[in-house]
Amino acid sequence: MDWKYTLSEPVIGNAEMAAAGECLESAWLSMGPRTKEFERRFAEAHGVAHAIAVANGTAALHLALSSLGVGHGDEVIQPAINFVAGANMTTLVGGIPVFADIISLVEPTIDPADIKRRIGSRTKAIMVMHFGGYPARVEEIAALCQSEGIALIEDACHAPLQSAGSSNRYLGTFGDVGCFSFFSNKNMTTGEGGMVVTNSDHLADRIRLLRSHGMTSLSWDRHHGRPCSYDVLAHGFNYRIDDLRAALGLSQLARLPGMNERRRDLAARYAKEFADTCGSRASFVFGEAPRSGTAHLGAVVVNPMMRDMVRDELAQNGIQSSLHYPPVYRFTAFGGGEGKTLPISDAFAQSMITLPLFCGLPEHAVGEIVGCINESLLRHAA
Repeated sequence: MDWKYTLSEPVIGNAEMAAAGECLESAWLSMGPRTKEFERRFAEAHGVAHAIAVANGTAALHLALSSLGVGHGDEVIQPAINFVAGANMTTLVGGIPVFADIISLVEPTIDPADIKRRIGSRTKAIMVMHFGGYPARVEEIAALCQSEGIALIEDACHAPLQSAGSSNRYLGTFGDVGCFSFFSNKNMTTGEGGMVVTNSDHLADRIRLLRSHGMTSLSWDRHHGRPCSYDVLAHGFNYRIDDLRAALGLSQLARLPGMNERRRDLAARYAKEFADTCGSRASFVFGEAPRSGTAHLGAVVVNPMMRDMVRDELAQNGIQSSLHYPPVYRFTAFGGGEGKTLPISDAFAQSMITLPLFCGLPEHAVGEIVGCINESLLRHAA
């Protein structure tokens, strides 16, 4: 469909074109010097000791779980409102995803109180997700993990270069390991790609080893005359990023502060338009503090009986929308929700709509989109 306003679009300009061209001209495309520089700058920007670039955000989550030793029968408490990658990777390493509820319809991040209720003798880790780039209550959860001796993994795929909490630390650095994604719809993109961050030297060494088949040397090392032989110390994976994507990442990272700020401006505009136009008929998610996150997603909650009709009318007006996310525990592969209930997660999934939000979205589009939603709600309520 030819959309008037798409859900998201990447920001790609001359800097990215030039960086990609220089990489192609160098004749070194696999993981090499640009990757090392990308890792260095990402770590420096986030105030963290180690950043390890990987193939995608799912690989980052897999490496986080594997490096922490999550294995057969270990439980990992995590939100049901998330993309399925975290739960899939928990299952892949032999762990058991234990789904917790969210705080509320307008703060759809994992509830610390529900986490505490679900901690048991087999709990190995807690995985928090910063929904839409807005901070989960990560300081409280980190303190809980420390008191219980449980590892903390941050799914910060929506939240690069976003600080939070009384310490003003960057999201992804509160836990033992933080995971980022650079998929094409993210705030900064390399097409595919991801990053793992940690302040632990031991975990960083383990993640680097597992990233490349458990091998003791890399192609770039051997290309520069370092030992041609190598050992394999662990059963690892091919989760390397390549230098072409790293070149794009360097350009995107440089402009990320400005891109995040533009998204915050649009989120604040959405929040005001919904409050002024719709009143109680619609609630913008995180609308009380629309500038407190990276505004990766712009989500609104409406009457669930009207949600699909509103989306149909948005589409008829050329406005793309989506749903983030169906509760993971209701997928067939995770039991189809049988015998379980997470009432706030279910209510959120049945009432939310994801709206267009990206740097290139015109200012006037926000009022047009909100107006369309309000007219639809009024029409169906009549």
